[in-house]
Parts: sequence; structure tokens; C-alpha cells
Amino acid sequence: MSKPFTFKQFVVEQDRCAMKIGTDGVLMGAWAPLSHKPETILDIGAGTGIISLMLAQRSAALQLDALEIDDAAYVQCAENFEASPWNDRLFCYHASFQEFWEEMDDQKYDLIVSNPPFYSEAYKSNDPKRDLARFEDALPFEHLCYGVARLLSEKGLFSVIIPHSEEKKFIDLSSRFSLFPQKITRVRGNDHAPLVRSLLTFSFDEVTAVEEELIIEKARHQYTEEYIALTKDFYLKL
Repeated sequence: MSKPFTFKQFVVEQDRCAMKIGTDGVLMGAWAPLSHKPETILDIGAGTGIISLMLAQRSAALQLDALEIDDAAYVQCAENFEASPWNDRLFCYHASFQEFWEEMDDQKYDLIVSNPPFYSEAYKSNDPKRDLARFEDALPFEHLCYGVARLLSEKGLFSVIIPHSEEKKFIDLSSRFSLFPQKITRVRGNDHAPLVRSLLTFSFDEVTAVEEELIIEKARHQYTEEYIALTKDFYLKL
């Protein structure tokens, strides 16, 4: 059984979720932009609810909606929301993203975030729940961009974390839906490691994107100042 993950201001139960808390979700929750002061936030593929909980801690958003298709993960996400200090602002929907955007087409969000499934058929495991949580056929990138374009407010922002190898493909695809990169942060584990993730923020405005690089560790369990600054409000030991 997976133990609860305790952060500074909240606890996340994860024993019923196929995808456990990892660096990707924490990066997204800590990095997603809030300078435009969003009043409405949507988290697509919420899993444990970690990203929504981090955004609730970081922001004054009045409405934070999360979306989770897996039965057990949905129940656990809703319970994690209810147990948090921000339970009056957090709500989890049990539906696919396509069902959601068709039902909620008149709802607009100022910030949409996602840590989407991205592994291909070749990586499938023998665990159907993990596969559903992790693989692109559960939420193809094209469906993600299409739905985001329908639900994002005029001045809203869309943030996503994907494998670095998929960055160009995702940016090209997003442009077909008039979503253009505003900020790109490329992530590597240490100085000598290859780039593994890209954190991307899009909007409907076509501008020159700000590009950065984030290195997580100087040595094993010795974190860089940049990573500590990003996550210190959450991790107990930072």
C-alpha cells in the first residue's frame, strides 16, 4: 500500500491511484503561471489531485475544477480535496475530457493545466489502470488541445508538462488551435543528464516565448537553488 504523501499544508492519499505522486506533478503545480490572477482553474487528468491542491495553496482562485476518468482515482481525488484546507474551492468531476468539454462548453477557464498521458503503445504494461493514467491513447494530444481551445478564456493560459522529445510536435499541434507558446522551461535531472521534460505555457496571443532551463539536482538528493525556490513552499524537507 502506498503511504500518504505529506506536504507542508496538506496531505495526499494515493493508495488507490495508478499514477503516484512524482516530480512531474509537483513541477506542474509549482511552475504553472498565476501572475494573471486566474479566478477559474481546470486540471485535466487530476489523478490524486496534487496539481489542483498546489494551485489552491498558491492562488486565490474561486473555482478549481479537476477532471478524472478512472473510478478509483476520482474517488481518491475528491477525498483529498475534501480533507484539504481549500475544500470549498475544489471540485472533481468524474468524466472523460471529451464528455466534459461537450457538457461544459459555455464554461471558460482562466488557467487550464495538465500532466497528460504520453507514453506510446510500445510501453504498455500489464496494469490497465496505470496504462489508462499514463498512455496517450487515453487522451491524445490533439483531443487535449482541441478541448482546451474550447474552454480557455480569451486571456487565459494553458500549461502542460510533456516529454522533451514531444515538445516540437506539441507546439506545432497547438498552433493549429491558435494556442501559442508564451514560456518554455526545459528540465534535466542534473548538469550531465539529457533534457527529459518540457514545461509549456500557451495563450491565444502570438508572442516570442520566454525560454529557460531548470536543473533539479547538483548531486544525488542535493537540489539546485532554482528547484528549491520553486518547491520549498510544499516539500517538508526543503
